[in-house]
This record gives sequence, C-alpha cells and structure tokens, in this order.
Amino acid sequence: MHGDVMTWLLPLVAMLGAGLFAGFAAGIFGIGGGFVVVPALFVVLPLLGGTHDAIAHVAIGTSAATIIVTSIRSLLAHAKRGAVEFEVLKTWAPWIILGDGAGVLLAGHVDGRILTMIFAIGVFLMSLNFLLPKVGGKVISDTMPSGIARVGIAGGLGTFSALLGIGGGTIAIMVMTLCGRSIHRAIATASGIGTLIAIPSAIGFALIGLKEGGLPWGSLGYVNIPATLAIASMSVLTAPLGVAVAHAMPAAPLKKIFGVYLVIIAFVMFRNAIRM
Repeated sequence: MHGDVMTWLLPLVAMLGAGLFAGFAAGIFGIGGGFVVVPALFVVLPLLGGTHDAIAHVAIGTSAATIIVTSIRSLLAHAKRGAVEFEVLKTWAPWIILGDGAGVLLAGHVDGRILTMIFAIGVFLMSLNFLLPKVGGKVISDTMPSGIARVGIAGGLGTFSALLGIGGGTIAIMVMTLCGRSIHRAIATASGIGTLIAIPSAIGFALIGLKEGGLPWGSLGYVNIPATLAIASMSVLTAPLGVAVAHAMPAAPLKKIFGVYLVIIAFVMFRNAIRM
C-alpha cells in the first residue's frame, strides 16, 4: 500500500510544482511555460508507464494542452491592464495556425530521440535571448511585419513552437520589441500568441497519437490528461502573480536567471536524447 501511494505521490507533487513554476514564468515572460513543463514531464511520465519513444511525444503534446490554460489566464490578466495588441493577434492568427498544423504533422513522423534533440537545441537557442544583452535595444521598424514577412515569421513561429511544445512567446517578444513595441506590450501580446499555438497543437497531438501504443497511463493520444489537469490547475494560480511582477519591476535579473535555467535544461535534454 505504501509503495502504491509513493508511486502516485511523486509524479503528482512534481506535476503540481511544474504547474506553479510554469504559470509564474508564463505571466512574467509572456511564454506558455513549455520550457518548464516539458522537462518536468520527461521525469514524471515514465512513472506512469509508456515507452521511451512515446514519452517525448506525450511530453510535447501535454505541454501544449497545459499552455491553453496558462496562456489564456495570462492573456486575461494582461488585457485588464490594456497591454494586449489584439490587432497583432488577429492578423498573425491564420499563419500561426497553419504553421502549427505543419509542426504537429512533422512531429508525428519524427522519432522520440530526434524530437528530444530538437527540443534541446531549441531551448539552448532561446536561452541566448535571455542571457545576451539585447542585440537590439535597437528598433529596426516602427510597424509590425506584413505581407510575406508576416507569413514567414508567424508560420515559422507556429511550426517551431508545435515541435517544441512551447507557446512561442520568446520569438514573438523579440519580433515585437524590434518593431518598436515596449517590452510590457510585447510580453502581454505574446501570451495571446501562446493560446493561438497551443489549441491546435494540443488537438493535433491528441489525434496523431490515438492509434499509438506504449503510451503512459491516462493518455488521450499524445496528451496525458492527469498531467494536464494537475499542471494547469496550478498554473492558473501563479500566472497572474507573474503578470503583476512583470508590470512592477525590470525583468533583467530574472531574465538572466531564466536564461541559466534554460542552458541547464538544454544540457539535460541533450544528454537524455543521447541515452535514448
């Protein structure tokens, strides 16, 4: 009996903790929290059973499902402060969703080891954005990209984010600040981009995994329902707290800490991929 309790207690505590951290990160940095959730799921999901190859796909799909809740909570909190540029969300939405679909289809044809490697490389590249001084306090334009540039950036953002199980906020923030938006407006709008990416991603991963074997207990396709509920329930509590901190203080020291965290995660995930 004691063994059964411990078997469930450890994953539950880990998932609740990941949810608290993911919600706070989503609010303060405008990201969906996938950089927190995916590594946590790589540790937790094997405790629920499932094959090595399935774990990578379920971690990405479940992360996308949790981001739906986290990013919507973040978006509403930012919108109350009037910081969200809904026009950007409206014009980027079709291309993000198309790119998202392409990313999910691509993920369905990539094995778990390669998917883990892609995540590790993506996380490392994203860490540079938090660690290096802004290549640009510079502004290269005073308007957001339009036409082919918008299609390329928004579509690429959707594809890349679907493959990594993230909300795509980091890239969106870089684009918006380069186009003259304040960091606070960029973070606020990025939380909405997370929602646009997460909904089709989660649905796509659930569908492409429906006929797969070797899934952890409680999985609907490549989305693990118990993990989604545990993480999402905690993230809604801390996302508004992250938003409040983001609006109240300069994020520079926190960005450095988060950047170091991402480098460590990239190293751990890369090592996992090599050992698979």
